[in-house]
Amino acid sequence: MTEQNGYLSLRHLNKAFGDVRAVNDISIDIKKGELVSFIGPSGCGKTTLLRAIGGFHELDSGEVVLDGERIDHLPPEKRFTGMVFQNYALFPHMTVYKNVEYGLQVQKLPKEERRKKVEKALAQVRLEGYGDRRPSELSGGQQQRVAIARCLVLEPKVLLLDEPLSNLDANLRIIMREEIRRLKEELDLTIIFVTHDQEEALSISDRVIVLDKGTIQQIDTPENIYKHPANEFVATFVGHANLFHGNIDKNGSSFTFTTDDFSIEKLEEPRTEQERLTMMVRPEQIEICEDSAIKGEVIRDIYNGNYIRYHIKVGSTIVLVDSFNVGSSTLFKRGDFIGISFPNNPHYI
Repeated sequence: MTEQNGYLSLRHLNKAFGDVRAVNDISIDIKKGELVSFIGPSGCGKTTLLRAIGGFHELDSGEVVLDGERIDHLPPEKRFTGMVFQNYALFPHMTVYKNVEYGLQVQKLPKEERRKKVEKALAQVRLEGYGDRRPSELSGGQQQRVAIARCLVLEPKVLLLDEPLSNLDANLRIIMREEIRRLKEELDLTIIFVTHDQEEALSISDRVIVLDKGTIQQIDTPENIYKHPANEFVATFVGHANLFHGNIDKNGSSFTFTTDDFSIEKLEEPRTEQERLTMMVRPEQIEICEDSAIKGEVIRDIYNGNYIRYHIKVGSTIVLVDSFNVGSSTLFKRGDFIGISFPNNPHYI
C-alpha cells in the first residue's frame, strides 16, 4: 500500500523518447468521480501521459497509485483502467455484442454472467437492440458508444479517453460530450479525457490540466483556466486573448495602465506590487463604446454567426473585440473608427 492524496495519484512521472522528454516530472492527484481533461498542443505529452497511466507506455520513473494500490508495474489488463482509443479499435468481424463481450471472455466468466454484463453496458450507452449489428453498420457516434461500453463492461476504476470525439462531425461531438458527462455523473466514473479542443475540455471537465513540452502549465477549474490563466501560454492556448504590456500607476483612488499606444483608466487595484505588467483581456470583455477616449480603426471584421470579431488598430496595437450579434447591434466595416472600453478588473499575468 502506498500513501496517496487522490483516488488516482501520479507521482513524479517521467518518460523520454530519445532526447525528447514527453513527460517531465508530472505529479497530479485526481479525485474519485472526477472528470479531468489533459489539453495542450501536439507533442505536449498528453497522450503519452494517458498511455503511461493505462500501461501502454513504460515509465522511465515515477509511481501511479490507484485506489491505494501502486499499479505502474502492472500490465494494462491488470490495472483496472479502461482505454478508449481515438480510432475506437473495434473488431470489424464481430457484432456489437461480441465486441463488448470480448474482455469478459478473456476473463472466462460464465456465459449467463457475461450476457447480463453486456446488456447492462449497452443500456448504459443507450445501445439496447444494437447487439447483432457490426461496426460497419453503425454511425461514428454509435461506434464510439460501443468502444465505451466495451470498457464499462469490465467495470474499470478509471476510464481513459484518448481524443474519442476527433473523428465526429461538430454537432455529433457536442451530443457525445454530453453523453460522456452523463455517464460520468450517473455511474460516478473517474475519467481522464485527452483532447486538443479547448472548448470541449472547458465544457466537459471538472478540472483542466494544460500541458506544454511535457510539463504542467496549470491545473484548475475550467472557469479559472479561462478567466485567470497562470501565464501567457495558457492565456493564448485556451481561447483567444489580448495581451498588453505596460505599467500600472496609482491615479487618485484608482489605477491607470499605460501601454505605448493607449492608457486605461479607473482600474481596480491589481493583486501585485509590480509596476511592469502584462494585462490579459478576452475579446468579449471589451465593449464598443463611442464616447471612449480609446479609439481605433477597424482593419478586419469576421462574421461568426452569434458574434462578430473585430480587429481594431489602436496606434500600433491590434485589439480583438467580440461583439454579440443581437438585433440592435451596429455592424462596423473595415475603415470605420470606433471607441472601445475595457473592464475595470482585468487579469494580470
